[in-house]
Amino acid sequence: MIIHCMKKSSWEEVKDQDSWGENDLEKYGFIHCSTVEYLWRVLPGFEEDTEERVLICIDENRLLSEVRYEDHEDYPGRYYPHVYGLVNNDSILMVLDYLKDQEGHYRKNPEFFEIEDQ
Repeated sequence: MIIHCMKKSSWEEVKDQDSWGENDLEKYGFIHCSTVEYLWRVLPGFEEDTEERVLICIDENRLLSEVRYEDHEDYPGRYYPHVYGLVNNDSILMVLDYLKDQEGHYRKNPEFFEIEDQ
């Protein structure tokens, strides 16, 4: 499973479509994702965002587009999944709320408690 964090309003716009991701593909050339193990490293980057976000949990085996695990330029040795194409909605396992504590910091979703952070 790989995770993509997106604005809840954006998810509402695309959840009934067959696929999505055109904006990220145009802007970055791929769609940024993370493994659950590295999620805690990525999600604090969204803490300043006041708009609600959701975590799109994708079964990469059902994804029609290519996924490449690529080394992060600022943190060598950390490989993050990048989707080189659209995300087909039938590859989505679940959509979870981006949880925050009272100070506004990311709080690990209960669905991920059994997965150790790396």
